[in-house]
Amino acid sequence: MNIYNLLKGEISQKELLNYYNANITYEQLPNKIDGFVFQFKGIFNIIINNDLSYYKKRKTILHELAHIELNHLGQINSDMFKFKINQYEDEADMYIKYLLEDK
Repeated sequence: MNIYNLLKGEISQKELLNYYNANITYEQLPNKIDGFVFQFKGIFNIIINNDLSYYKKRKTILHELAHIELNHLGQINSDMFKFKINQYEDEADMYIKYLLEDK
C-alpha cells in the first residue's frame, strides 16, 4: 500500500493514513510554510497550513506522505540531515511528479 495506490483510486486517503499510522491536522502556519511532517511516539503527524487552497492542501499532503514513504524522517537523527534538507524536499516533489505521470 502506497501513494501510487491512492493516486490510482485503489485506496482512500484514510486507508493510507491508517497504514502509515499517520494523521493530518490543519493549523494556522506562517505564510511561506505549506506543511510539515514529524513523528512522535510512533505516529506520523502531518501538519497542513489551513490557509491553503483545496488543491494546494492536497498537493502538500501528497508531498508530506512522500517524506514518510521515502523514509526521510528516519534521517532526522543523522548529523548530515541539515545538509540534505533541500535534497529531501526536491526528492519528495520529484517522487510525486513521477507517480502522477505514471498514473
